[in-house]
Amino acid sequence: MAHANLNITVIEKRMLKKSEAATYTGLQLKHFENVCPVQPIELRRGTVVYDKRDLDLWIDRIKAGKEAVTQADIVRKL
Repeated sequence: MAHANLNITVIEKRMLKKSEAATYTGLQLKHFENVCPVQPIELRRGTVVYDKRDLDLWIDRIKAGKEAVTQADIVRKL
């Protein structure tokens, strides 16, 4: 009987497009655009991405109670 080994390497992306960042945070894109304070960066002309580490820090601040997202915050950003 033949045996085969399969070696798979998965490289996790650090930088995410806006839609990916919204999905990563569990938010709908429209809500993400209105509440996320994380500033994206332009890696190269026309390529704007969000750093997962920055998104994680934002979520950690919310969990720690240091940042509250209220309806007033959303309206203020509109």
